[in-house]
Amino acid sequence: MDILAALFIDSIDLRQVPGPSTRIDLTGIQFSAAATAEVPLTIEPHLCVIVYCPLDGKGTGALEVVYKRGEEQLARNVQPLQVEPGKFNYRLVRAELAFDDYGTVQAHCRVDLGPTVVVPYTLLPPI
Repeated sequence: MDILAALFIDSIDLRQVPGPSTRIDLTGIQFSAAATAEVPLTIEPHLCVIVYCPLDGKGTGALEVVYKRGEEQLARNVQPLQVEPGKFNYRLVRAELAFDDYGTVQAHCRVDLGPTVVVPYTLLPPI
């Protein structure tokens, strides 16, 4: 299986269009956000990971997302994936991320022991 995209989002909607074909509407794609209060604080951004299974794929696997600040592991999420060969699926991953200071956390995403996709998320000072 291959990760097609991994993005922090506000919302996701799926809809059918003629064909039949599926459209994915992602809103609020973000790589940073202003804090709602002074640090220290905990935030829970939503990460959307879209996965494709090739026609000759086995259709099952595990999605692992490890949140890191530098080399420090902050959180880890592992969940099963089932994707019909030739199709795609998605998973929403939410972690509680503690910030003692403003800065960047990286979500390291992979399926089974495949390549890693890294997605940054930066917490900015309040406005």
